Amino acid sequence: MGTYIVRRLFIAVPVFFGITVLSFLIMNLAPGNPVDMLINPNIPKELLELKRERLGLNDPLYAQYANWLSGVLQGDLGYSFSSYAPVSRLIGERIGPTLLLAAASLLFGLLIAIPVGVISAVKRNSKLDYFLTGITFLGISIPPFFLGLGLIYVAGIQLKWLPTGGMTTLGGDGGAGDVLLHMILPVTVVGAAIAGKKVRYVRASVLEVLGQDYLRTARAKGLRELAVTNKHALRNALIPVIAVVGAEIPLLLGGSIVIEQVFQWPGIGQLTMEAILSRDYPILMGLNLIAACVVLLTNLLTDVLYAAADPRITYG
Repeated sequence: MGTYIVRRLFIAVPVFFGITVLSFLIMNLAPGNPVDMLINPNIPKELLELKRERLGLNDPLYAQYANWLSGVLQGDLGYSFSSYAPVSRLIGERIGPTLLLAAASLLFGLLIAIPVGVISAVKRNSKLDYFLTGITFLGISIPPFFLGLGLIYVAGIQLKWLPTGGMTTLGGDGGAGDVLLHMILPVTVVGAAIAGKKVRYVRASVLEVLGQDYLRTARAKGLRELAVTNKHALRNALIPVIAVVGAEIPLLLGGSIVIEQVFQWPGIGQLTMEAILSRDYPILMGLNLIAACVVLLTNLLTDVLYAAADPRITYG
């Protein structure tokens, strides 16, 4: 396993650099640049040209990329074009709330999807199965931003049970209880979307495993149905689910942009929108760098979890 992990890490290096090159090219091919955001009738063209020169925007693309990559290899992500603050500090301040929201939402979604999927498979073609399947399709069909706005209106504005946005209460102590209260609505929205998609995979995987011969043998030995399902069937059924969950993590971080805008959550989603609107290239490249690392590490972790879940899987 150790040799396999090292080999995968070596393979990830050129893939990583390829992602950064494509991201840099696509970003620079988009119309507009940071200086264009500053244009107004009162700014002389000479000052705008000087600004481009100081930001290095007049350099060839390969020179701009080489300068950025040189800084990254030295642990420097550069400085924001709009706020002139270090990109590493800006991302560091925002990534914590996003990781907290993503982890809580993923956990909440799986805590719903796994038991519901198992129950739906065990009670297949029953009224309970049809009911759970219908709820699942409803959860998939409702766009997260629409559900978020609906919950804000009902639970936040009409009933006044929960805060409608932010991570803490203005003027409050900002303690764990306050943060937890602000997490309820966004975690519910994101977790519901995750659960709706994962219930189908869990149900299909459990149904496939329930028909295997080794489960019939376990029942013939006198094991209770609960033990057969939870101890023998569920572990093997979760193997294909691991791949789906692994692919969900990068999408979860990317999808945080919409949810963070709806709930005014101070994470990298809001930072991404601000950087896009201001054409802040260093921040966008820093965020792409993190996204590439998350995708590559998640794929590696998924393969490792395969072997942990199924001893039959070995990596040479």
